[in-house]
Amino acid sequence: MKDIESKADLEHLMADFYNRLLRDPAISYIFTDIAKIDLPSHLPKIVNFWDQVIFNAGNYRTNVMQVHLNLHAQEPFTEKHFETWLGHLHNAVDENFKGENAEKLKTRALSIATMMKLKTTYSG
Repeated sequence: MKDIESKADLEHLMADFYNRLLRDPAISYIFTDIAKIDLPSHLPKIVNFWDQVIFNAGNYRTNVMQVHLNLHAQEPFTEKHFETWLGHLHNAVDENFKGENAEKLKTRALSIATMMKLKTTYSG
């Protein structure tokens, strides 16, 4: 199994990850009913985010934390939401890639989820 080496790899990974999320009723409603994402337009944005995180591509400009704080205001995130999100991401990575960048993505995802959890828990 190869490592995450390119934006194309991230596109494959995020498509798999979002398919998992959208099939899981414990979390899918946040994407479909609350955020009302249009997956074909959302995927390039999330790929650019991870491209920035993994390869320092510099092509993501949105404040990801604020986007999620706004969603949290509409539908409070729970510990189960964070566990589900991380579980699906880790499974998608582990079933598709192995290596330094794959591990980096999982580590960064845990950091992001932890920071988001702290901000949503103490945001009032």
